[in-house]
Amino acid sequence: MKFAGWYALVVGVSMILQWAFFIIAGEVPELQTEPLRIAFHLAAEGVTAALLVVAGIALLRGRRWASRIALVAFGALVYTAIVNPGYFAQLGQWPLVAMFGVVLALTLISVILLLRESRNGWMSQ
Repeated sequence: MKFAGWYALVVGVSMILQWAFFIIAGEVPELQTEPLRIAFHLAAEGVTAALLVVAGIALLRGRRWASRIALVAFGALVYTAIVNPGYFAQLGQWPLVAMFGVVLALTLISVILLLRESRNGWMSQ
């Protein structure tokens, strides 16, 4: 579960740092133009990132409940990786759309690895 653990931790921390950078740099015009929508979006992204960090640490430490929270965190990340590219596609920022495709693929790989490794563990109980 090391791949899934490291992947969750890196993506979760990256999400937090990315949003902090964009907000500090004033690169989130929606804070002025659509404050309620972006507040809900930031809340969802924050919860996703926090779940990923907790799941990553738990997986790397071998906690019994780690796979369960990781699957929830990865589910939230799948949603993010499907919804967010539309924003960047609208702006014609295709490299970012492609990046979300990579995130989606790596997330699905992590889920498959978790399910395989958990087959004889909590899933069979």
